Amino acid sequence: MAGEIPDLIATARAGTGKGAARQARRNGEVPGIVYGGGVDPLPINLKFNYLLKLLHNGRFLSTLFNLKVEGQEDVRVICRAVERDVVKDLPKHVDFMRLRRTSRVNLFIPVEFVNHKDAPGIKKGGVLTVVRPEVELNVVAGDIPEQITVDLTGKEVGDVVHINDVELPSGAKPVIDRNFVIANISAPSGLRAADAEESDEPAEETEVEAAEE
Repeated sequence: MAGEIPDLIATARAGTGKGAARQARRNGEVPGIVYGGGVDPLPINLKFNYLLKLLHNGRFLSTLFNLKVEGQEDVRVICRAVERDVVKDLPKHVDFMRLRRTSRVNLFIPVEFVNHKDAPGIKKGGVLTVVRPEVELNVVAGDIPEQITVDLTGKEVGDVVHINDVELPSGAKPVIDRNFVIANISAPSGLRAADAEESDEPAEETEVEAAEE
């Protein structure tokens, strides 16, 4: 299970329609709706500043939340749309979808690198360059992995780790349909500088005797 699923705090909105939505905005809240899961849609309100902070944190549309509404059972949701003001670009309405445990969803999962001490390339001074500290995977909502693990055992300078080199958790698959790079072990700066100097050395000169006149 992926770490701890963050809570999303909201209140139930009494009333629907444009009038109730306008009233929510006057009260410093953003109206929203929760749908799906085989039950009736639930109108909600979220505090404007609270929602704005979540949006600024990034990846709002690909984060699984535990929705908490007083008087309602907690439910897992993912945001499906954020309507913004065309002039101010501020949120004015949000749509959330309830997820069953068997639902599949795209989420960013962190990458953990292990066994650094067993990587000859790192022992020689090589540097682990992480290209993707997290990878977007399609996973089952009821079985979200905490992380994916990259074993560095045996990795040499110049070795590259692709997504196909990693054993993914059961039921998880990459969203991007290509064998992208996750990390590599690059040469230490001293070795790179030495190689550069070597390549810059002039070719060996040969003496040419002047022809006797």
